[in-house]
Amino acid sequence: METVILAVVIAVVVLGAISGLVVSGRKKKQLPPPPAAPKPSVTAPPAEPQVGEEAETPRDEERRTIEEVELPAAEAPVAEAEAPVAEPEAPAAPAVEVPEPTAGRLVRLRARLARSQNTLGKGLLTLLSREHLDEDTWEEIEDTLLTADVGVAPTQELVERLRERVKVLGTRTPEDLRRLLREELLALIGTDADRTVHTANGIGNGGDEIPGVVMVVGVNGTGKTTTTGKLARVLVADGKSVVLGAADTFRAAAADQLQTWGERVGARTVRGPEGGDPASIAFDAVKEGIAESADVVLIDTAGRLHTKTGLMDELGKVKRVVEKHGPVGEVLLVLDATTGQNGLVQARVFAEVVDITGVVLTKLDGTAKGGIIIAVQRELGVPVKLVGLGEGPDDLAPFEPEAFVDALID
Repeated sequence: METVILAVVIAVVVLGAISGLVVSGRKKKQLPPPPAAPKPSVTAPPAEPQVGEEAETPRDEERRTIEEVELPAAEAPVAEAEAPVAEPEAPAAPAVEVPEPTAGRLVRLRARLARSQNTLGKGLLTLLSREHLDEDTWEEIEDTLLTADVGVAPTQELVERLRERVKVLGTRTPEDLRRLLREELLALIGTDADRTVHTANGIGNGGDEIPGVVMVVGVNGTGKTTTTGKLARVLVADGKSVVLGAADTFRAAAADQLQTWGERVGARTVRGPEGGDPASIAFDAVKEGIAESADVVLIDTAGRLHTKTGLMDELGKVKRVVEKHGPVGEVLLVLDATTGQNGLVQARVFAEVVDITGVVLTKLDGTAKGGIIIAVQRELGVPVKLVGLGEGPDDLAPFEPEAFVDALID
């Protein structure tokens, strides 16, 4: 019995071993073959040096010792101090211009003046040429004069004199009327007033001679700084040396503008920081003028609103500070001729703060009425000394009553 059981166990073990061999064989058939290992690249061994009979016959070459080899010469280092330094080019100085002579300048500008004043001159001549001068005609003459900013009182005076002389004259030819109107207008404007811009040297507080001092005042927008620059050209054209004082520190670029005008004619400009004290700059300008023995010092003051009391008081301070050196020869008020009666209000206020000695009327070639010259002289009691008739650098002319009236009625 034991023998049978042992035989059965052996048979089972043998059958299990056989079935395991069969299964493993099948698995081996199903698996893909492993990838072939890459063949190592074979590098040819370096050629061995040829020796013996296979060696190349050596060639004779020229050989030099290290002492015989010429080395390139080393460049000496350039010292930093010896290196050339490029100097910045100085800006070219502007060419100094030769201003146009002032003598007869208004006569040369006569045509330009006449074009803008035809309303007054031609209007009066046309009305006076009527055969019958009734009350309506005289009222039209008054309206023409008032429209031209002559002013109420001067208009009434002129109309009364014209009425008397027309009655005496009787027959009125065009030549008679032109002569009559010319005489009456000249009487209103005045031919005996001193219209010279006084720039003669004065005597300082210390007894020494000082340049003539001219202050230019007015509100902004009237062409005050431009007028100062043009006046410098007028004085240079008359052979005077000029120093400019840029005391308009409240308006941006006013000092630059004035300096440009000065450089054109070789006049030096004394300026200070923007927003600085105008009185101190004006004082320094006169001081420099004395040091340089200049003939004239022109001071461009800051523009003032005539309705601002504090600003006007400060303008008086500028004049008082300048007078510490010596007297101020001229105080010129610049007025825009196109502002009409408003310009008269400005003139009245400025005259109360500083002693105005003369008037400069600008923009007289535009829409201005020529009668403003009569009105402003009556208002201030000072003469019109200069008139501006354009944008050109030499369009500022000394006022000549005869040339002005001739331009009106021609």
